[in-house]
Amino acid sequence: MTLRAPYRSLRGISALAALLAIGAVGCSEVSDAVDGAKDGAKKVARQRSVFSLDVGDCYNPNGKAEGTAYAVEVVPCDEAHEGQVVAEFAIDEGKEYPGDDGVTAIGDERCPVEAQKYAPDTWALPKGVSLFYYTPTKESWATGDRAVSCTYTAEKGTFKGSLNTAKSLEPEQTTYLKDSNAVYEALWANQPEKDTVEDDLAGYKAQAKAVAAALDTHVEGLGGIEGTEVGKLRATLTKAAGDWKKAANAADADAFYLAYDPAFTGIDPNKSVAARKELGLATTVPADEAEVWAG
Repeated sequence: MTLRAPYRSLRGISALAALLAIGAVGCSEVSDAVDGAKDGAKKVARQRSVFSLDVGDCYNPNGKAEGTAYAVEVVPCDEAHEGQVVAEFAIDEGKEYPGDDGVTAIGDERCPVEAQKYAPDTWALPKGVSLFYYTPTKESWATGDRAVSCTYTAEKGTFKGSLNTAKSLEPEQTTYLKDSNAVYEALWANQPEKDTVEDDLAGYKAQAKAVAAALDTHVEGLGGIEGTEVGKLRATLTKAAGDWKKAANAADADAFYLAYDPAFTGIDPNKSVAARKELGLATTVPADEAEVWAG
């Protein structure tokens, strides 16, 4: 399988080789070497094929080079680790391999949605953790491999603990996160192909329509949640939904721009911080989102 992002290659560790290297050395050095050999043996014992990864598995990739991955070191989640499998699904695209671009597109579309079922509050993710995924290769496809494993992986360093927070959430927290995530998913998943509104007005209007629909659902959900700050956010997003609808119905590019500016500002994640605090959710805007709305 291929990891879409920095790939982790297979590199076995030989405990026997480590032991043979001890030779006639001092006691402390022998002790260090034996400890190193034990660690190496433990790592070997923890090796698992990427084809058998399960949702919830915490792991350390092997190696750093890009390419096809065969195995990873599965570890207890309370130990430092680089990644955790947070979702899995099967590709149903007929008998022919969809191609590298095809499986990448499927992962891009499905993994963000599936991962949020396991770790709904993306603001609560450890710093530096991003969504990656293992996908079938042309060769593994021929053997019947159809699985995509979505993982949150640290681009640098490690983190501890499981990212499974879905079961610990209260109903109002779940409702908020589900609907809020859907708004931003509608925004990013419907990016027009062209860079300018003038070149693809229809595409930008379609995006605005999708965001407006998601906002309507979010506003409705907030109506069932008590709280002063939640009420303020609901009023803000109600106005934003109206602006997105204006953009969706714009007669020309100029009209679209007039509606789009307040519409985009209306869903600035910073506007939801107070409501999130009131709901007991994470309140630090992720760096990538903060950068987008900072202009």
